Amino acid sequence: MSAMLELDGVVRHFGDVHAVDRVSFRVDRGQVLGFIGPNGAGKTTTMRILATLETPDDGDARVGGYSVMDEPAKVRRLMGFMPDYAGVYANTTVLEYLDFFARAYGLHGEARRTAVDHIIEFMTLGDLRDRHVEGLSKGLKQRVALGRAIVHDPDVLILDEPAANLDPRARIEFRTLIRELANDGKTILLSSHILTELSEMCDTVAVIERGRILATGSVTEILETVRPRRLLSIRLAAGSPAAALERFLLEQAGVRGVHDAGGRTQFEFAGHDEGQVQLVGRLIAAGFPVLEFSAHSAGLEDLFIEITEGRVQ
Repeated sequence: MSAMLELDGVVRHFGDVHAVDRVSFRVDRGQVLGFIGPNGAGKTTTMRILATLETPDDGDARVGGYSVMDEPAKVRRLMGFMPDYAGVYANTTVLEYLDFFARAYGLHGEARRTAVDHIIEFMTLGDLRDRHVEGLSKGLKQRVALGRAIVHDPDVLILDEPAANLDPRARIEFRTLIRELANDGKTILLSSHILTELSEMCDTVAVIERGRILATGSVTEILETVRPRRLLSIRLAAGSPAAALERFLLEQAGVRGVHDAGGRTQFEFAGHDEGQVQLVGRLIAAGFPVLEFSAHSAGLEDLFIEITEGRVQ
């Protein structure tokens, strides 16, 4: 797979604040990367560098192979950028707003009209086309702003908190939209504080804190690196001896922290899938009537809490 986004040792300081400190990662074509970190971690500055709105003090970033330092005009033609706050123009309708940005991206004549009509249909903005953007709700403004970012059909999307202010239905629609765009081959870098939703949209994540990348990869890959133990749970048939189960588990290799959790026995296990299968086999062979055996599925929130400290600069 070819990388559409690459950051190589990017540095950006504001006085004594190291907003971006030797940041390096890549996003391949058609992938969605979730960019997460505490407030003030350096997410927005990194995104602004990729969008050619900030100049790095050191290092370089490339979009579609073009350097943001040496060829910013080529980068802009490939990219759609949605900032965390998208400004609007007074007395401008949705149609006029989208048409203005289509012109700014160099679309003319029939191609411009077709692109704007497509975005209005794709973003389900038909009922709003003659409404003034400044009078829309925050959620609808977000939808229009996203339409603005993709009106020129870019290969790369940089989205800073795009789901902010969306109602539950709009969030569901937005998640579907992001996956549709990725399936069409678009490369997407997005940040969000709604981690449960982000995990449903992203192929990989990059975690940043105090300007430095702490981890990159899939949620599963990162968790297996930083927390090799899994939380498992067993429920036996009614009347079964829980004390006997506890003694049995404590005798097994890799098991620790055995405790009762509301009728279930929970414990930590330092083993992967094959080890779990073998453990279940030993339980049944020992005569324990196992009704349920489950593993806690760690998610993006678990990862975030596990590897960040919540420190700010």
